[in-house]
Amino acid sequence: MTVASHARPRPAPADPADPADPRQSSSRALLRALRGAARAAVPAIAGYLLVRLVCVGILWHWARSEHQSLLHQLGHKWDSVWYLGIIEHGYDHGHPLQSNLAFFPLYPELSRGLAAVSPLGDAATAVALAWLCAIAAAWGLYALGSRLYDHRTGVVLAVLWGVIPHAITESMAYTESMFTALAVWTLHSLLARRWLATAVLCLLAGLSRPTASALIPVVCLAALIAIVRRQDGWRPWAALLLAPAGWLGYLCWAGQRVHRLDGWFHIQNDGWGSNWDGGRYTFTTAQQILTHPSDFDYYAVTVVLTLAAMLFALSLADRQPWPLLLFSALLLATSLGGAGFYHAKARFLVAAFGLLLPPAVALAKARRCTMLIVFSTLTLISGYFGGYLLLVWNRSP
Repeated sequence: MTVASHARPRPAPADPADPADPRQSSSRALLRALRGAARAAVPAIAGYLLVRLVCVGILWHWARSEHQSLLHQLGHKWDSVWYLGIIEHGYDHGHPLQSNLAFFPLYPELSRGLAAVSPLGDAATAVALAWLCAIAAAWGLYALGSRLYDHRTGVVLAVLWGVIPHAITESMAYTESMFTALAVWTLHSLLARRWLATAVLCLLAGLSRPTASALIPVVCLAALIAIVRRQDGWRPWAALLLAPAGWLGYLCWAGQRVHRLDGWFHIQNDGWGSNWDGGRYTFTTAQQILTHPSDFDYYAVTVVLTLAAMLFALSLADRQPWPLLLFSALLLATSLGGAGFYHAKARFLVAAFGLLLPPAVALAKARRCTMLIVFSTLTLISGYFGGYLLLVWNRSP
């Protein structure tokens, strides 16, 4: 008998298709969880798309009556033009008047990559990306609302975000939908203490909009609390280091491009007339608007800012989780405390989804007939106001 005949037979390698394989089991469990989450979110996403399609349909009909195309309204207006310039030509080196370095890179660079393989063209691809991000945001809003309250609240929260006054920017080649999607999933992951997902999402949010400055402190503070309490091992350390990396990285790159350490802030202040004054400009402008004849948009923005402050007070009374409250507070401070661009301050609050939770909770308790009447009315108002912002108002939304 040979030596080989006494050798212990080797176990056969795990068959990837074998359900007993732990790797295959974990993959299947993850896929089942994702499918279950997607199925649960279908009513929220469908409701969001329905109200947005109605609003965009109103814009399309209005634009058509004035012999203008829908794509021009969604992809070739105001900030969209700046993003298209970055997609087609890249960043400049700090124009003395207005530099496109003021716009963060994730959205235009992703649009550029997609446009390279898409038959749609640059503008249509950028608009399509915004719609995909808006769907991801609606899914995230549903996930957050259902986690904090229940399924119905999650659905209402997602649909309510689709009918806010400046919701038209969610459907344009703007970064509002991308930043909202990244912010809501960041906070959802943070509440679930999934630190690595939180870190990566926050890093990407920091590359999408400067208002990530309202999100990064929330993640870093939560990570510090976990570190002090010795929770979750090394993962909070990773979140603490990675969360601000995107935002700080772009600021450093922009500074290097214009050869000064405060390059991005210099561009914002000297080129775009935007800086921090603690709210003096906002208060003075609102006072002027409320005591003198003004354009409709200025009144609408003033009402939105007032409602935002009221909704934040209600959020405090409802005892929302502190990460949501802090994010809302910092986003409010960023919008109200900045000088310049009063007409755009309501748009800066599109991502303040935590402020929508109090009305979402109240509406979720209402009868279906009541909800239908409320959402139908809000959809028509949002649709009209979106058309007004793009076809009547002569400044950016």
